[in-house]
Amino acid sequence: MSGKVWIVGAGPGAPDLLTLRAARVIEQAEVLIWTDSLVNPQLAAMAPEHCERVRTSTLTLEEVMDVMLDRAARGQRVVRLHDGDTCLYSALHEQLCRLQDAEVDVEVVPGLSAYQATAAALQAELTIPGLVQTILLSRAGGRTGVPERERLEQLASLQASLCLYLSARHVEEVQAELLQHYPADTPVAIAYRVSWPDQWIQVVPLAEMAQVSQQRELIRTTLYVVSPALAPPGQARSRLYSASHHHLFRGGA
Repeated sequence: MSGKVWIVGAGPGAPDLLTLRAARVIEQAEVLIWTDSLVNPQLAAMAPEHCERVRTSTLTLEEVMDVMLDRAARGQRVVRLHDGDTCLYSALHEQLCRLQDAEVDVEVVPGLSAYQATAAALQAELTIPGLVQTILLSRAGGRTGVPERERLEQLASLQASLCLYLSARHVEEVQAELLQHYPADTPVAIAYRVSWPDQWIQVVPLAEMAQVSQQRELIRTTLYVVSPALAPPGQARSRLYSASHHHLFRGGA
């Protein structure tokens, strides 16, 4: 008998930002393997009382995979619960390769990402007509590094809405590189533990990004959103909803 593995995005933290599909999967789990250093414990508590709960903060990926494969081989319903969304910095690819090699049935359930929760908390749209229409999700190089073509200075040259994960430890270097392309007064949202009870979000000029981060001693669970859309002109308007714009569902002038 073979079990099944669900790899689930837990969202940014708040339990009510979990998707309905993710909640149903957790509530039916027989084994919950969860990122306890980043995922809200209230989400792990949603699993049934009899569910085996495995914390991963002290485990290597190989150890996590050994548990996942063993429990799936026993025919159990295994839920691997990641913070945020499964497609961003989640080691999803490595886990899928091992599971597929073992011919384990897998389903991936997406989750809300911190950049979306941050924009919502600020009541901001990151794609403003005539100002910016592109959102980039990236990170500082750090120990993992990034491909040469994706260096921060390359991304910054677009002056798009730039969302930087895993970058607080390198904030001085990040700020210096961004200032080569963005104006010094470009708004930057510094979002710490967004959607958690101790959430802290502040919008500052790019020139103050490093100073404010260091004053708050931010080194982890921090997202930066660098975007002119955080201070848009009042007259910006989407043509999609303009009375003069004709499309399939609405006539126009």
